[in-house]
Amino acid sequence: MPHRLRGLSGKLLWLTMAFVMLAEVLIFVPSVATMRLRWLQDRLNTAAAAGVVIDGLQPIELPRNVQDDTLMATGTKAIVLRRDDTSRLLAVDGMPPQVDAKYDLTDVPMLESIGDALYALVLGGDRVLRVYGPVGDSDMIIEVVMQEKSLRNAMLAYARNVFSVSLMISLITASLIYIAINRMMIRPVRRLTSSMQAFADSPEDPARVLVPAPGSDEIALAGRHLALMQGQLQRTLKQQRNLADLGLAVSKINHDMRNILASAQLMSDRLVDVDDPMVKGFAPKLVRTIDRAVGYTSEVLAYGQASEAEPKRRRFRLADLCQEVRDILAIDPESGIDFLEAVAVDTEVDADSEQLFRVIHNLCRNAVQALANHGIGDPLILRRITLSAQRVGSVVAISIDDTGPGLAAKARENLFTAFRGSARSGGTGLGLAIARELVLAHGGTIALVEKPGPGTLFRIEIPDRPVALDDWRARA
Repeated sequence: MPHRLRGLSGKLLWLTMAFVMLAEVLIFVPSVATMRLRWLQDRLNTAAAAGVVIDGLQPIELPRNVQDDTLMATGTKAIVLRRDDTSRLLAVDGMPPQVDAKYDLTDVPMLESIGDALYALVLGGDRVLRVYGPVGDSDMIIEVVMQEKSLRNAMLAYARNVFSVSLMISLITASLIYIAINRMMIRPVRRLTSSMQAFADSPEDPARVLVPAPGSDEIALAGRHLALMQGQLQRTLKQQRNLADLGLAVSKINHDMRNILASAQLMSDRLVDVDDPMVKGFAPKLVRTIDRAVGYTSEVLAYGQASEAEPKRRRFRLADLCQEVRDILAIDPESGIDFLEAVAVDTEVDADSEQLFRVIHNLCRNAVQALANHGIGDPLILRRITLSAQRVGSVVAISIDDTGPGLAAKARENLFTAFRGSARSGGTGLGLAIARELVLAHGGTIALVEKPGPGTLFRIEIPDRPVALDDWRARA
């Protein structure tokens, strides 16, 4: 219990008590002012009753002992009755030399009454008061002189009673609110907190996932979102473990593959010296392909680290790179797949040629794989890949368009996401993720474009590097 009182529920309990007491104080201030006026009015009424009786005995003067009894019964020092502009001293005993304050109870403003009450309660007690007011509905006015001490004692007793009742009300109210809030909010919040702590201790344990409580309130909704988040986090951690295992396996394979490619590179270098014209034709392409393979094995483990290598940008003719992509694809003429290039010879792009080759080659290879088993033997189905480009200002837009079956819905949802956005069955989606990273490194964009007909259309936009002002002035 002490621990709970230091927690959120305990703070709520103390705050509730404090607010209830504050409300009681706001109620107490006008109520004590009303109590003071009522007390003074009662004294006037008692003195008026005695005064009317005494006035009826005129001109007989009351004996001293009767005056003393009357003053003691009314709690006053003097009683004066005024009527028709005449005043009569009905009883007096030890009249004080001066009066400290006078109050007319005929019509007292509330703010003035509150101020007088607070002064009497805090600083009063030793003053002599002169209080007067009408006697019922008559034209008579009763006036008394009295000590303030008895009034202050009555006000203090009233304040103690109000404080006791207020404290009791605040305790009961705070307890009821504490029980209700603890049941409706604190317990569910503690359950969420315990679930988060347990999940943090062992996030891989499916039993640590929160079972959300039924309901439609905010806490129930938070519980459902927490359970969903924990489930997604578990799946992500499992995927990360798989990726870590895959990375270890790839690193081992990569080491052996580099040795194999290095040997192939040495043998391919010898083909350049062969006099056979056919060998001389494909040997340079084979050498470049093996060189790229060696470079890829060195960079394959860079994915998932900080970033790809910084692009080494230069201006070059895009048509040459597109022709090289076509040669590497080596599409069999008997496959029925047409590869159409629509790139002007004079179109230049400012980019890293090797990285842009990887991007375009990856997209074109995906298009070839999509068309490989699509519409075979059906003459009505067009099987074509169109590689086009155009420059608009300082931006070169490259399009890879195929007439294949298009991307599945799942692939569209996770496009450019490694190991989830594969465009074909059995793929990893790593190629599209790397392509996007390379394009973004150039400050460009790559996107899947909706098209009216069947197939897939990717568009790449590569902007030129900004020219420094000094260089531009030097050229000008």
